Amino acid sequence: MYGDDATIERILTGAGDTWAVVGLSDNPERAAYRVAAKLRRLGKRVVPVHPKAETVEGEQGYASLTEIPFAVDVVDVFVNSALAGDIADQAVAIGAKAVWFQLDVIDEAAYDRTREAGLLMVMDRSPGREIPRLGLG
Repeated sequence: MYGDDATIERILTGAGDTWAVVGLSDNPERAAYRVAAKLRRLGKRVVPVHPKAETVEGEQGYASLTEIPFAVDVVDVFVNSALAGDIADQAVAIGAKAVWFQLDVIDEAAYDRTREAGLLMVMDRSPGREIPRLGLG
């Protein structure tokens, strides 16, 4: 397991309220869209990061993390595991406080690098499942 309950709760309640969701588009059938809705209900600002830079639920999208012109607290990653390590490295570079790899997004080297850089890190878990499990929303 990559992320204990204390780390999960710390990310969800204390790491900050601006979440960049990498892989979020305006397609309500996608898991990223549903998780983003749960994060918004928890009071988070959800910033879409997608190659198309689509606006989602009124929030301007960006093609990459480095294009976001304001601070991001948490980077939530909905991409193929082969791409996730680069996203984690970008999260470190932009000064994020935490990285969250979604279910089935696994890169152990990126997990280790991100934690060694001092960020909170959860991997192969979903905030959409963890929020109700921990009674947070």
